[in-house]
Amino acid sequence: MDHSSSYGLWSLVILNSAIFIFFAFSFTKPKTTTDWRSFGVFSAFIVALFTEMYGVPLTIYFLSGWLQSQFPDVDWFAHDSGHLLEMMFGWKANPHFGPFHILSMVFIGGGFLLLGAAWNVLYRAQKTGTLATSGPYARIRHPQYVAFVLIMFGFLLQWPTILTLAMFPILLIVYWRLSITEEHQAERDFGETFTRYAEHTPRFVPNLTGA
Repeated sequence: MDHSSSYGLWSLVILNSAIFIFFAFSFTKPKTTTDWRSFGVFSAFIVALFTEMYGVPLTIYFLSGWLQSQFPDVDWFAHDSGHLLEMMFGWKANPHFGPFHILSMVFIGGGFLLLGAAWNVLYRAQKTGTLATSGPYARIRHPQYVAFVLIMFGFLLQWPTILTLAMFPILLIVYWRLSITEEHQAERDFGETFTRYAEHTPRFVPNLTGA
């Protein structure tokens, strides 16, 4: 069966990439070099994702032999088959209502909510020249980076590809290094105030016990 119409939809690649990149931009409004780096690596992930989702299914091409031998009943070049986890675990209904897709939307939605909440606090702090320590920043030092990771992980659950899976750990390292750079700058700018804040506030994973 010819599924060529399912891909090569470059207008959708551009449109979807633009929507998510603009949405992230509207929350983060990058100003510093560090801001632009974090936003840039997220944007690269998004473009790579939608290129495979609507442009060229490189992962399906690369794994087609193995996938067809392991799951012979699946038409791997049908567009919905790009939801690899639903297909591999035998989900027979619409993959958009599959467990992995639903879970992905929880991560993506939660990530954007966290991104918006963090930006509101950071924006007020930047305007007043103070350290952001309220809202999400009261629980973790880098909620914006955590938000980006949640969004990207959600997309990995929804539409995993070889390229985005390879990019993900690299982006984790990039965000970790950017967080260190930011903290050095914050220590220079705020001194003891930042030191006390960092002593009681985890970098990425909140202390759920409240201890």
